[in-house]
Amino acid sequence: MKIATWNVNSFKVRLPHVLDWLATTQADVLCLQETKMEDKVFPYAELLAAGYHAVHNGQKTYNGVAILSRSEMTDVHLDIPDFADTQKRVIAATVDGVRIVCGYMPNGQAVGSEKYAYKLQWYAALTRWLQQEIAQHPRLALLGDFNIAPEDRDVHDPAAWKDQILCSEAERAALRQLQALGLADAFRLFDQPEKIFSWWDYRQMGFRLNRGLRIDHILLTPALASLCRTCVIDKAPRKLERPSDHAPVIAEL
Repeated sequence: MKIATWNVNSFKVRLPHVLDWLATTQADVLCLQETKMEDKVFPYAELLAAGYHAVHNGQKTYNGVAILSRSEMTDVHLDIPDFADTQKRVIAATVDGVRIVCGYMPNGQAVGSEKYAYKLQWYAALTRWLQQEIAQHPRLALLGDFNIAPEDRDVHDPAAWKDQILCSEAERAALRQLQALGLADAFRLFDQPEKIFSWWDYRQMGFRLNRGLRIDHILLTPALASLCRTCVIDKAPRKLERPSDHAPVIAEL
């Protein structure tokens, strides 16, 4: 099974890129973030014509998550239970016996802001819920845009980003607490080249100069981590015309 995650930063704009990428990679499951559209305008028909079932949890202009799968999905769930939130950031479904959870984690805006506090509260709520999900689904994968660079090696300039949003200690601690549920970072299961990132700012030639961060992740329970054979970041779509500022992350189980 080949599973992937990609923040497309507007699915309306990036749909041709996604269809071409799926045809090339033949991914079995693709999790999308920042679809930025309501369910009623989501391109279910186009995806089905390409061989993919889809479930979506969206809203106009902001946020939005989806799971695309070549197999039919069951037990679809939206949002984090018992956490009041109008932002559409989570969707989960079971695919061929694997529980897929797709998340678009809050950015946090700036350390110390209200949005930063919301981000930490959101992560705590996600962790509580996933503890229950993992107990019910030992074969679980959490994929998405986490908006956290786990370590300094995931940052192009650690000194410049020190204590800044996406790299602050409280954010990294929240991610470590989530991983303490037994979730392994699929990318770090393997030796990787240095300075491999998944997001680059559109401004100041961020991609051309490789001034990026690794903030898109695939986390696996032990039952899946033991089956993981590769995990890579595909930079090719970032080179296209009108690209997302994120690149897909792919793991093979």
